[in-house]
Amino acid sequence: MRVVTISATYGTAGSVIGPAVAGCLGVPFMDRAIPCAVADELGCTLEEALAHDDRAQRGLGRFLAEAMRLPTVTFGGMDMYLPGNMPLPAEDFVTHTERVIRQTARGQGGVILGRAGALVLADHPGALHVRLDGSPKRRMIQTATLTGVTERQARRLVEDNDRARAAYVRHFYRADPASPLLYHLVIDSTSIPIDTCVELIVTASTALS
Repeated sequence: MRVVTISATYGTAGSVIGPAVAGCLGVPFMDRAIPCAVADELGCTLEEALAHDDRAQRGLGRFLAEAMRLPTVTFGGMDMYLPGNMPLPAEDFVTHTERVIRQTARGQGGVILGRAGALVLADHPGALHVRLDGSPKRRMIQTATLTGVTERQARRLVEDNDRARAAYVRHFYRADPASPLLYHLVIDSTSIPIDTCVELIVTASTALS
């Protein structure tokens, strides 16, 4: 089965490109379904699972990103601050998220958006790892255009989401999600049309598998 992981910075249309790639490959698109499955496995609410998810608007990445701003935190050394109101250890949610991702890859395959998929499935045979990126300015403009927010709001969305998603990967995997060494394919989806991005990923996935 085809497996594609997509790491997307904010404003690069990952939530548009991902489903389109999945449709072309005939596999599920895994985004919201991942925290839903984690909640089911752990017997917790979806809200609790989303609180630990890297792509949720108020997920664990936000807490980690805020922790980086604290003067007493040694981020690189993993001496991190985690809020005391987390109902279950964050590591439990990450472990179950990894399990859902691996089960998907071993089973029906899928296009997996975010959640350090390229690191979780680094050794999975035939898995294609993709990074969607673009200049902060173009991502800001694209965010403002697609969402209708102001330029200032778009800049804040891009900066906050970038910081949160990077914090999640660095904290749990000690890796830089922007490193091209993690991916087979890095695409500027703010400059290359979405249809072309989809075609590139589908072609690469077909060639790799």
